[in-house]
Amino acid sequence: MARIAGITLPKDKRIEVGLTYIFGIGKNLAKNILDQTKINQNTRVKDLTDEQVNHLREMIEKNFKVEGELKREVLMNIKRLKEIDSYRGSRHAKHLPARGQRTKTNTRTVRGNIRKTMGSGRKPAAQKT
Repeated sequence: MARIAGITLPKDKRIEVGLTYIFGIGKNLAKNILDQTKINQNTRVKDLTDEQVNHLREMIEKNFKVEGELKREVLMNIKRLKEIDSYRGSRHAKHLPARGQRTKTNTRTVRGNIRKTMGSGRKPAAQKT
């Protein structure tokens, strides 16, 4: 069982894909890490030796911000934008797109998938008594 940065990697996946389960590590970064540690990308997580797992763990913890530390940094950046009353901070506070996307259409994910069209929120007609 490979456990890195508080995440248990899935046993049957290739190590290249398994590392992407860690927040902050994508496919390219996973390839770079495996190249530096000289571990074959096609190795399954269950086939890794304890020595390889420890080497990966040390490499990731020393060189990269992942999981809790990265999430905390992102939240602090957003909090800082809100405190200095920047435009981007106000967009974050209102739960709207912060990077110039249009809002008349699209942006459903940022707004919480609210459909504001004619009749979508209409209450049912009064029922017979």
